[in-house]
Amino acid sequence: MQTNFTAEQLRDPDTAASNQVLRTCVHCGFCTATCPTFVLLGDELDSPRGRIYLIKDMLETGRPATEEVVRHVDRCLSCLACMTTCPSGVNYMHLVDHARTYIERTYRRPWHDRALRWVLAQVLPRPGLMRVALYGARLARPVVRLLPQEGVAFKRLRALLTLAPARVPPPSQVETPQVHRAIGARRGRVALLAGCAQQVLDPAINEATIRLLTRLGVEVVVAKGAGCCGALTHHMGRHDPAMASARANIAAWSRELEGEGLDAIVINTSGCGTTVKDYGFMFRTEPAPWQERAERVSALALDISQYLTRLGYAPTREAPGLTVAYHSACSLQHGQQVTSEPKALLRKAGFAVVEPAEGHLCCGSAGTYNLMQPEIAGRLKERKLANLNATRPDLVAAGNIGCITQLSGSGLAMLHTVQLLDWMAGGPEPEAVAARRREKGAV
Repeated sequence: MQTNFTAEQLRDPDTAASNQVLRTCVHCGFCTATCPTFVLLGDELDSPRGRIYLIKDMLETGRPATEEVVRHVDRCLSCLACMTTCPSGVNYMHLVDHARTYIERTYRRPWHDRALRWVLAQVLPRPGLMRVALYGARLARPVVRLLPQEGVAFKRLRALLTLAPARVPPPSQVETPQVHRAIGARRGRVALLAGCAQQVLDPAINEATIRLLTRLGVEVVVAKGAGCCGALTHHMGRHDPAMASARANIAAWSRELEGEGLDAIVINTSGCGTTVKDYGFMFRTEPAPWQERAERVSALALDISQYLTRLGYAPTREAPGLTVAYHSACSLQHGQQVTSEPKALLRKAGFAVVEPAEGHLCCGSAGTYNLMQPEIAGRLKERKLANLNATRPDLVAAGNIGCITQLSGSGLAMLHTVQLLDWMAGGPEPEAVAARRREKGAV
């Protein structure tokens, strides 16, 4: 694709990077076949190729973002299926992230949009605030049926209250800064990203991860000062808060690296993993030592399935005779290109693994997307649930808390992959598994 940026514009590092992305695109349109919003809406401007044209025009002219550009960029899930499909290697992720930052800087949204985005950016990265918010949402859930059906603000409020869990789990102590010692001879030492939303919505995931790793001889560090990865604010175009979150993590993990050292930085939320693996790019223009530290952190970041594969995971229980439908989170299969490891681990653990049709399409969660774009997210959810139900599974496993939250409450038993692996290697049986086995008469 030919671009026409001025020399002055290209002195901006973000514009220079976007220029390189744009020039890689050859207009082939392969991306349209796997883009969820194009599949649903059939609008070229709601495809990666269409958005690329809108973003190119916006950046080249230097004009403030228009309502049309904002509407179509906002509808992008950042699922990155287009990057998996693209034969030219277009890094759409970096381009759309730059577009969102540009939009945030040049476009004034309606008041209710600004208010919701501000609340989400303040609450979701902070577990304490999020816990309080979920308690409030749970109390307010009965009013959902009283809300008007029309109006963007009411639809978003309805989605927020509907997605709030009926029960908020109590806080877990394993996620406080500490060192979880390896059981037996130490085979490795890793840092675990405890995260933000996940430790409120389902702390059992981190508990299972730590149990499993320590039983396998791995010392697990929850580093002081580490917290939200920055993805939630980053994908809302809020550059400075995202960089502050990333900087805190890089500093926390660098202290561990300079101390006893780390073999890996293990992440069990794939949305976070995609962002942490991109810290090197995010900090590419930062002064020393931040650029070098960020690159080192990115190089050490691994999804839990990658690390368990490297470690040589093996079950200690007999095969349970259960069929698991594996839901491949977009941030894992497209963002990190991790596809085979989770399925291979589940099979090794003794499960029969099935995959739904259209496994490349997003479930509609996508960070805060299901709150900001509830209608499109709802259609994608129903499509995903229909495909999962068609496999007739006993359980559904996924590697991302956003997907698990989006698809829960639908009659399917949703678990994180690591919870099943922990159980089959000596950990406690998850309640969802116990319930399913009781149904099958296996207990």
